Amino acid sequence: MAEWNWRFQKAGSLAILPAHMRLTELFAPEDLILDFTPVDKWDAVGRLVDHLAKRERIPEQECSTIREAVLARERSMSTGMEHGIAIPHAAVDAIENLAVALGIVRSEGGLNFESIDGQPARLVVLLVIPKAQKLLHIRTLADVARVLGKDSVREQLLGAETPEAAWYALRSGEA
Repeated sequence: MAEWNWRFQKAGSLAILPAHMRLTELFAPEDLILDFTPVDKWDAVGRLVDHLAKRERIPEQECSTIREAVLARERSMSTGMEHGIAIPHAAVDAIENLAVALGIVRSEGGLNFESIDGQPARLVVLLVIPKAQKLLHIRTLADVARVLGKDSVREQLLGAETPEAAWYALRSGEA
């Protein structure tokens, strides 16, 4: 798996982004958490932020700032989407590189995320994006929603036995 280089080439003053981001370059298998069991959406955000700090994807000393930014965003409007997907996110000054983690809620009841379709979330994607990279923020949200919007990808993620199998489910959705 290739590591994604988030230092974009500049053309004049505009950053050049690829047409679509590959989620398999965004997520390492270790950032796909199987059997994710938070008690509520607030706990889910906290656990995912802690996971990113543990994996050294975000600075540990910035955890509370990042957690509060994501929670503030969530309080302003739920990030629960359709089809069991929630994408809590925030743009922060505290990081230089995009950090992502995915919690897979296997319980049939899912997680109440106040989703727009009223259904519980089963896939919770935390996106923490450098504030200076607004285009990256929009593009990443769109690409995560595009891939996870596929029924087959969601089914494979929910049935994955290992983080590597979950990673390959994301890969199948990129084709």
